[in-house]
Amino acid sequence: MTISEAQTERPAAESAAMAVVFALSACHFLNDLMQSMLAAIYPMLKDNYGLSFGQIGLLTLTFQVTASLLQPLIGAYADKRPLTYSLPVGMAFTFIGLIMLAYAGHFGLLLLAAGAIGLGSAVFHPESSRVARLASGGRHGTAQSIFQVGGNLGSAAGPLLAAFIVLPAGQTSVAWFSVAALLGITALTWVSRWYGRYRARAASRAVREPVDHCLTKRRVIIALTFLALLVFSKYIYMASITSYYIFYLTDRFAMSVQQAQIYLFLFLGAVAFGTLIGGPIGDRIGRRSVIWCSILGVLPFTLALPYADLYWTAILSVIIGVVLASAFPAIVVFAQELVPTRVGMVAGLFFGFAFGMSGISAAVLGQIADARGIAYVYTICSFLPLLGLLTVFLPDTRRRSAAAG
Repeated sequence: MTISEAQTERPAAESAAMAVVFALSACHFLNDLMQSMLAAIYPMLKDNYGLSFGQIGLLTLTFQVTASLLQPLIGAYADKRPLTYSLPVGMAFTFIGLIMLAYAGHFGLLLLAAGAIGLGSAVFHPESSRVARLASGGRHGTAQSIFQVGGNLGSAAGPLLAAFIVLPAGQTSVAWFSVAALLGITALTWVSRWYGRYRARAASRAVREPVDHCLTKRRVIIALTFLALLVFSKYIYMASITSYYIFYLTDRFAMSVQQAQIYLFLFLGAVAFGTLIGGPIGDRIGRRSVIWCSILGVLPFTLALPYADLYWTAILSVIIGVVLASAFPAIVVFAQELVPTRVGMVAGLFFGFAFGMSGISAAVLGQIADARGIAYVYTICSFLPLLGLLTVFLPDTRRRSAAAG
């Protein structure tokens, strides 16, 4: 191949690779939209089947176990034995789960439906994160942000669609959303073909990502532990907003639920924007710097929120959403850079941990709100960003890379 031919081929290859990243983001939107349907229709399922709160909790547990705990295991397996077409197969489980959810005749089938939807999510997240990294052209943070923002938008849209479509039309209307799963299967089949060609080229050239040999195994484990604690602080605070912000606004400012929904959507939009910008900024200034600014930098705003009036509550919540959300793409990519040979396992671990922490912390915060009031929840959660000080213990991989070069 001549130099001119190589120069012509490279932009075309990069364009195709970015198309893969955007396709994965769109599928992330569809995946998280569909998985959010389950919790959104709990009130309808409770009435239709006469379920107790304990049975509702069992549905959540089934979904959480498959969607959260299986993610790192699936990611670890795929690191050793990559499966080219695992992504459309995972989406097929979501398709099956939605059909079962639409036509379930008893509680046992509801449990199977929850498990199938969770399994589809468990396959999707680590494998999609891996392929997005491969297609990033070295802009790992940017690709991770584009990928993750699709999930943010899907999680926000799911409850809205459930409220306006499923709840008025009835349980069987859940089957309409299986069309989204079919679209996802089609797009992920195309992504899998690209992935297969990439693996074939990489195998022929014996391409390997460099490993930072300056860090010992013990140092890597410590860094991953601190990153997990940072995710812990972020997602407990996020759960306090996503689960209880409407109750806080209606209780403190005596506004209607409809008005409070607008404030919640402002926050969710800010989260999506923060997720989108966090990765590219990390590519430019370093992941560690983004984590510093995101988690510890949000502290003044979280401390002020419980004492703000309605006007400043709206402004502070938007700032908190943007700043805090920018950390997660940087954290995931930072962790993958620490263990570049296990990117699927790392992605599964952090996505699963984040998802699990959201569910667990929402339940715990609910108990605190029952005992001490909803305002107390925001007072104690306002100190969580102090855990951002743990960033000081993270290795400066940007400096190490520069020194190695």
